[in-house]
Amino acid sequence: MPDAFPTPPAVWRVALPVPLPRLFDYRPPVGEAVEAGDVGLRVRVPFGSRELIGIVVETGPADPDAPEAKPALARLDPEPVLEGELLESLHWLARYTHAPLGEVLATALPASLRRGEPLPDTHAWAWRLTEAGQTGRERLRAGKPRRLADVLHAGPLDEDRLDLELDDWRAAARALGKRDLAERVAIPAVAHRIDPPPGPALHAEQQAAVDAILAARDGFAALLLDGVTGSGKTEVYLHAIADCLARGRQALVLVPEIGLTPQTLARFRARLGVPVHALHSGLSDNERARTWTAFARGEARVVVGTRSAVFLPLPEAGLIVIDEEHDGSFKQLDGIRYHARDFALVRGKALGVPVLLGSATPSLESLRNAQAGRYEHLRLQQRAGNAQPPSVRVCDVRKRPLEAGLSPEMLDTIGHALDADGQVLVFKNRRGYAPVLLCHDCGWSAQCQRCDAPMTVHAGGRRLQCHHCGARRPAPNACPDCGGLALQPQGAGTERIEEVLAARFPDVPVMRIDRGTTQRRDALEHALAKFGTQRGILVGTQMLAKGHDLPNLTLVAVVGVDEGLFSADFRAPEKLAQLLIQVAGRAGRAQRKGEVLLQTHHPGHPLLATLLAGGYHAFAEAELEQREIAGFPPFAHMAMFRAEAQQVDACDAFLRMARESLRDVHAPLDLHGPLPAPMPRRAGFQRMQLLLSAADRRSLHAALDAALPAIHASAEARKVRWSLDVDPVDLY
Repeated sequence: MPDAFPTPPAVWRVALPVPLPRLFDYRPPVGEAVEAGDVGLRVRVPFGSRELIGIVVETGPADPDAPEAKPALARLDPEPVLEGELLESLHWLARYTHAPLGEVLATALPASLRRGEPLPDTHAWAWRLTEAGQTGRERLRAGKPRRLADVLHAGPLDEDRLDLELDDWRAAARALGKRDLAERVAIPAVAHRIDPPPGPALHAEQQAAVDAILAARDGFAALLLDGVTGSGKTEVYLHAIADCLARGRQALVLVPEIGLTPQTLARFRARLGVPVHALHSGLSDNERARTWTAFARGEARVVVGTRSAVFLPLPEAGLIVIDEEHDGSFKQLDGIRYHARDFALVRGKALGVPVLLGSATPSLESLRNAQAGRYEHLRLQQRAGNAQPPSVRVCDVRKRPLEAGLSPEMLDTIGHALDADGQVLVFKNRRGYAPVLLCHDCGWSAQCQRCDAPMTVHAGGRRLQCHHCGARRPAPNACPDCGGLALQPQGAGTERIEEVLAARFPDVPVMRIDRGTTQRRDALEHALAKFGTQRGILVGTQMLAKGHDLPNLTLVAVVGVDEGLFSADFRAPEKLAQLLIQVAGRAGRAQRKGEVLLQTHHPGHPLLATLLAGGYHAFAEAELEQREIAGFPPFAHMAMFRAEAQQVDACDAFLRMARESLRDVHAPLDLHGPLPAPMPRRAGFQRMQLLLSAADRRSLHAALDAALPAIHASAEARKVRWSLDVDPVDLY
């Protein structure tokens, strides 16, 4: 007798990369069955008129009341690509950010895997001499190709070993390859070990930090390595990673920007004796997919990567390191708005491994966690070796003549440093030639037509560019309003400072380092290598303030302090203090004494006075007291709704609806807004925001969980582009 209640067919519940907070049911392709082990597979499915790549996150019987599920088009993997701890942690991230699970899972995969391409082969590459190369080696002229041929004479060598043994061997390899004397061959991936050179002896504070990290290696612990610039934090990292490798485990090292990766990679590769992988946006899709896959298969041991490296699978995890943990670059500002530092801590706890956070200027959140005992606080208060902290002077430029923002005293000080065969870093955190183009006759200024912001002057005054939406146009020959010819660039950016310094000091190299000069791959590394240790001047933005070791740098001249002293953003003082301490720390890192010159119109400002008298920790202590009184993070927890639309009324209507939905859940929240964003119009869109604040994290998330279904379903939500940012670091 047939069953009166037939069992519904089993389906895959698939998370798709669409902005909808739900799963979608699909039957497996014809001839295949649903299995419990399918969770974590990639599948290709029909979705309206499109085909999408999704991840199976559940299996189970189909809903008998729902329309029959469509069949998937293809199962893309024999084994799950997301599983275990990583999949569970991504579920947590979706809940914490209140983002659709499908978009979170897609964010965690390399671009090629998101497109449905197969997992790449993870073999390594090596170079070997051909038969012609072996017989013709001795006839090669002296030079790099001959040196490489001599190294390869004994047998093939993989590219990581060649990185350690020869500088700039790749050009020599290409030269030999063109003559059919050498060839590139695939070899099995191996985590080989060599005998690395010993590092410098640790001083007492470094050794105490290493001992504390090793004592915590058998479980989760959060350790804040709080060390002044030049105190040897990287040496502590290297010792902790070496211990991790000795135990057969994997290590993940996060750095805030691509520019720090080459220098860190070179040092790690020279000291650890194993291949050290890179993962950042400057690599090709295939390179990132190969690294991701090598870690998933347990073949790779150490990676140095930027924000997105936090999503690497770590089946044999042993240690997570977050260098410059205070840096705002760890926060993703669009799409899934995660914070890599915070997610790394979540993963470390799930994996049961220590997480080491290092900085000379720890974030106030991390310092507060250390005060509360949630982090173990490790201090390095002395510079490594014989290096001494730089002396700091404040230059009052009120009523002083300025040339491209540079005072006579600063120019004289730069000249003295160069006369002593030193190097100088002139720091100005604004790229371009000048911040604005102004008509001296009528007051007209060049504004972006799509943003509420002036256009920055570039190319020596010939081009205007908006740094917010990217719009560009030629600078006008005459004022569009009055027809006058008195158009003058106002203020100074890195281009204008470079021009003035090159004219003032024609006998020394002047090199500009900013986003405009470092767009090509490895451009920063090559620029600093070209600059070398010769006397000269670096003009740069904040990308030079972090991590770079310039041993011959004796003077840091900070041109633009005042911009950060007066800001509506409550985080601005913290960001400015961190930036000043970080850039000052570039001076005097070797044997030569360093000096820092801060140029300002406000020499008596409390922030500068506190930093000069007591250093960063005195500032942090005072700032934490102010934050507690004001009810700001880390003593409160925030989230922000942002809305964009062509018409401001649509933004206002959406945020008012969101505010009423949050009020209906009767949670202990403070709501501020709707208010215009600090930049009300950007890229042609009107922008508004609604800020939420709660005394405890649980109340904030409970309110969002309760209100978001109604917000997603509302008619107002379909008329705007909107986003939710939990723990915003940028209120703009």
